[in-house]
Parts: sequence; C-alpha cells; structure tokens
Amino acid sequence: MSGPERIDPTDARLLIALSHTPRATTVALAEASGLSRNTVQARLSALERTGAVASFERRIDPAALGYPLAAVVTTRVAQRRLDEVARALAAIPEVVQADGLSGDTDLLVHVVAVDAEDLYRVAGHILEIPGVERTSTALVMRRLLPYRLAPLLRRAGA
Repeated sequence: MSGPERIDPTDARLLIALSHTPRATTVALAEASGLSRNTVQARLSALERTGAVASFERRIDPAALGYPLAAVVTTRVAQRRLDEVARALAAIPEVVQADGLSGDTDLLVHVVAVDAEDLYRVAGHILEIPGVERTSTALVMRRLLPYRLAPLLRRAGA
C-alpha cells in the first residue's frame, strides 16, 4: 500500500493556514496563505484525494463526553488474526485509536473510560477478543504534548 505523496512548500503554507483556522473558507485560506482561491481549492482537493489530508474531524475532548480517563492498552495478538482483532476493536466505542507496532507488542490501543471500573470493563472486552493473547493497561496520567504537526509543516514550508 502506498502512502500519500509528499507535500511541497506551497501545500505546507496552505496547511499551516488551515491548522491555524480549521473552519476557514477557501477565500480566507487563500488570503492567509498568499495563494489564489482557485489554487487553494485545487490543492485541498488534491491533498484529500491523495490521502495527505484525512478527515477534518475536529478534536473533541473525551472528558466533555463523560470519558475523563484515558489509557493505553498494549496488546499481543495471534498474527493470523490481526485483521479480525482490528475489526473487533473498531466495534468498541471506547477505543479511540489503535496502532500496529513492531517488536514484542503488536498493538497500542488508545481507550477512554468513565472511571477505573469502566476502564476495567473496556480492558476486559479487549482481552476477550478472539486472537488477543495478552494485554497490559497503563493510565495516561497527563498529556504532556498534544498531537501536532505544525513544526513539521513549518519545516516543509521552508
């Protein structure tokens, strides 16, 4: 599977403007990035089509939905069942992200929960998935650095 194409400095300028104001109109993005409206529209379409820009889903704090507890569940999986496990994880609403890893741990599963008892329930659901061999749960005590790409966008734009 191939990944998205690398962005050029013009795309980077556009994405920096978009990261500062995610709800900006095409005209506002053109003004902020110094590009024409048609260029902005064409570039955004191309970035979406190639997969360089994925969902514009806004980041919502799970605590606002009643899930203040965050944890990561490292998971060992029978390799032949990895796709099946991924589908089962997608069916658990509290699983907000899952990453495949190299090394001794196969998956890093990001989960949210109402409280410790709820986390125990969610971790139990993960462990019950056919193909999951072992899990280990760690609480996220504090987010020290949020997900960010602005420093890389600035580098790509230079």
